[in-house]
Amino acid sequence: MDALLNYVTALGYGQDEHGNFDKFWNGTVFHMVGKDILRFHSIYWPILLMMLDIKLPERLIAHGWFVMKDGKMSKSKGNVIYPEMLVERFGLDPLRYYLMRSLPVGSDGTFTPEDYVARINYELANDLGNLLNRTVAMINKYFGGKVPAYVENVTDFDADLAKVVAENIEEFHKQMNAVDFPRALDAVWNIISRTNKYIDETAPWVLAKEDGDKEHLAAVMAHLAASLRVVAHLIQPFMMTTSNAIMEQLGLSGTFDLENLELSGLPENVTVVSKGTPIFPRLDMDEEIAYIQSQMNAGKPQEKEWNPEEVELKSEKTKSNLTTLTRLKSVSLKLKK
Repeated sequence: MDALLNYVTALGYGQDEHGNFDKFWNGTVFHMVGKDILRFHSIYWPILLMMLDIKLPERLIAHGWFVMKDGKMSKSKGNVIYPEMLVERFGLDPLRYYLMRSLPVGSDGTFTPEDYVARINYELANDLGNLLNRTVAMINKYFGGKVPAYVENVTDFDADLAKVVAENIEEFHKQMNAVDFPRALDAVWNIISRTNKYIDETAPWVLAKEDGDKEHLAAVMAHLAASLRVVAHLIQPFMMTTSNAIMEQLGLSGTFDLENLELSGLPENVTVVSKGTPIFPRLDMDEEIAYIQSQMNAGKPQEKEWNPEEVELKSEKTKSNLTTLTRLKSVSLKLKK
C-alpha cells in the first residue's frame, strides 16, 4: 500500500498540496502499468483514493510483456535480453522505437534479435534515414542548400501527398489519445512511405536536367523538406534525439507544435546542412543478430536448474552439511508435555 501512496505523497499530498500536487493531480491523470500489477491499481488504489477524497485517474491502461518465441525470458533458457546492452550497442532511440512499435495494445509482444535488427535497418535506416539523406543531398546539389519556398499543387503529385500527410496527422492524434503507440507510429510511417514514393513519382533527377522543369523541381524539394518537418514533429515524443537531428539537418529550429502541424507550415529562407550525416547507419544483419544472441545470458542456459530438493537449511543440517526436503520429511519431532 505504501508503494501506491507514493503516487500522491511524492507530489506533496499532505505536505504542500498547493504546489506540485495541485498542479499535476488536478490535470489529466492516467496510469499505465504492467499487467502483473493490474489488480492493485484497479481495485485497491481506487479504494484508497476514494477514502482520501482524491480524484481518481481518468484512465488505467495495462500493457503486456515482451516474451521470446519459446515463452517468457528465463536465465535457465538462456534467452534473457537486457535493454542496457541494446542501448549501448544500438543507441537509445532505436530501442524506444522498437518498444513503442512492437508491443501491441492489450497483448504481449515477441522479441527476436532478427526482428530488432531488421526494424532498425529497414524502417529507421532505409525508410526514414535514407529519405533524409536524399532530401538534404538533392537540396544541396540543385539549390545550393537553400530550401525553395513551399508552393501548393505545382506537380501532379503534390495534392495527394498533402492529403496523405493531413489524414495521417489526424490519425496520429487519434491513436495517441487512445494510447495506441504502435498505430500512432504506423501513421507516421505512412507519411514516410508516401514521401519516398513521391520522389519516385516526381523523378527530381530528371527535372534537374537542362531541359527539365525548375519550377517543378523547386516544388518537389520544398514538399520533401516539409514532409520531413512533419515527421520530425510527430516522432518527437518517441525519439527526441532523432527528431532534433532531422530538424537540425533541415536547418530548422524552434519549438515542436503537434497541435497546429501541417505540410504548408514550412518556414521560408531555410538552409540545410552542407553535408548530412546518416541518423541511422545500416547494420550488418548477420553480425548484429549474432551479437545479440551472444549477449543473451552469455549465449547459453545455466548448466543446472535450481532444485528445491537440495536446499541448505541453516537451522537443521545433516552430517553431510546438507538438508534436503526429502530428508526433512523423515525428521520426527517430539513435543514436550
